[in-house]
Amino acid sequence: MSDTSPLEGLALAEDVVRRAVAAGATEAEALVTTEDAALTRFANSEIHQNVAESNVGVNLRFIIGKRIAVMSTGRTDDEGLRALVERAAATARIVEELEDWGGLPAPDGPGVLDGLEAGCATGTAEASPEFRADGARAVIAAADAQGVLAYGSFAISTEGMAVANTSGIRANQLRTSSQLLTVHMSPDGGTGYAEAVAADATTIDAAALGREAAAKARATEQAVSLPAGDYPVVLEEYAVLDIADMLGYLGFSALAVQEGRSFAEPGRRIGPETISIWDDGADPAGLPMAFDYEGVRKQRVTLVENGLCRDVVYDAQTASRDGRRSTGHGLPAPNPYGPFPINMVMAAGHTSREDLVAGLERGLLVTRFHYTNPVHPKLAIVTGMTRDGTFLVEDGKIVGPVRNLRYTQSYLDALAGVSAVGRERKTLRGFLGSAVVPALRIDAWTFTGTTEH
Repeated sequence: MSDTSPLEGLALAEDVVRRAVAAGATEAEALVTTEDAALTRFANSEIHQNVAESNVGVNLRFIIGKRIAVMSTGRTDDEGLRALVERAAATARIVEELEDWGGLPAPDGPGVLDGLEAGCATGTAEASPEFRADGARAVIAAADAQGVLAYGSFAISTEGMAVANTSGIRANQLRTSSQLLTVHMSPDGGTGYAEAVAADATTIDAAALGREAAAKARATEQAVSLPAGDYPVVLEEYAVLDIADMLGYLGFSALAVQEGRSFAEPGRRIGPETISIWDDGADPAGLPMAFDYEGVRKQRVTLVENGLCRDVVYDAQTASRDGRRSTGHGLPAPNPYGPFPINMVMAAGHTSREDLVAGLERGLLVTRFHYTNPVHPKLAIVTGMTRDGTFLVEDGKIVGPVRNLRYTQSYLDALAGVSAVGRERKTLRGFLGSAVVPALRIDAWTFTGTTEH
C-alpha cells in the first residue's frame, strides 16, 4: 500500500504550496496523486503474471505573474520537495508569459471539498490476488469449454488525489476502479473480445465475459472477405465507445471551440432525438469523480440533448476566456488537450440487442474498432479498423463472419444516421476516463478497405 494516506496527501499538497509561495510564487497549485494498483495477466489460458505497485506523485504549478512553470516529482522527502520548488521557481522566471492567463480557480464554498466516499468501493480496495486469480480462472474456464485460448488481464486500483492552491482550494478524494478484459482466440483463426469496468470489482461477472469472448471466437472462424462500401451497421458498445471518446476529444472541449476546430455549436443538430450525451462525475454507473485535477467540483454537463448540441466542458483557463466558471474538467498541468469529458454517459434507448440486429436487411454487426485516428477534426472524420468480431447480417439474421474492414467515416454523419439505440449499456474504459454507452444501429457506415488474411 502507498505510504501516503488521503489526509496526508492533502497536508503534503498544502506544504508544497507554502514552499512555493516562500520561493516567490504569486500563485501556486499542488496536485498529489497516490495509487495502489494490482494486475493479474493471463495468456494461453494460463495465469502468468501477478504484479502490484504503489506510486505517489507531486505536481507543482508555480506561477510568477503570467509566467507558469510545471514540475513534478515522485519524492516526498524534504530534499525532494525542496528540489521540486527550486526547479519550478527557476523555470518560471525564464518562460514566456501567457498573456491571457486567467489565474488559478477559487473554491465554490468554504472548507475542504471531500470526495473520500465518492466512487470508493471496499470490494475493490480490499481485493486480493486470489480474487483476481478467481476472475481469471472463470474467464479461462469459459474458454476451455469452447476449445479456445484466453488472453487478458484483471486490473484493480485505489487512487487518491489531493489539490491545494493559493486561491483557497482544498480538495481530497479517494477512488477505486477495476477492469477485466479478455481476447479469446480459436485454433481456426477466430477472435472474440469482452470487457467490463467498475468502481466495485465484485460486480464484474468474469464467467459471463469469458462466455461472451469465447462464443465470438468460435463464431468468427473461417471469415470471408466482403467488398468495401457503405453498409448499415449495428455497433456493439465496444465500438460505440470510440465514437464517444473521439467526439469528446475532437469537439466537446471548450479549447477546441476556442481554437475553431470543434464541430460543437449550441443548437446544432448532430443526431436524432434518441441521442443524448452528458458528462457526469457523480453517476454511479461510471467511475465517479468528485472534482477535477484543479480541485474544482465536477458539474454535470449536457453535451447533446435529443440530438442537439448544448454545451462543452471547461477548465479554469478556458472558462476565464469565456467569462465562465470551470465545469470541473481540468486535466493535470501542463495540459495540451484542454478540458476533457472523462465521465461520459450516453442515454439508453428501448431496443433489445436482438431487435437491433433484426432491423438490418443487409448489413454488418461490428464488435469493436482499433487503431482509430482523426482525419478531419472539424468534421469528426475518423479512420480505423474493425476487430474481434465482424459479421454479415441478412434479413435480420447473422449469416457468418467477415474479415476485418478498414473504414473512413464521419462520426457526426454516423450519429445523424442512428435509427435505433440499445436499451442495455456497458461501462468501459475510455481514452482518459470511463464511458457508459449503449449499442447503436446506424443507417450507413463507409468501409474503404478490406483484408484478405
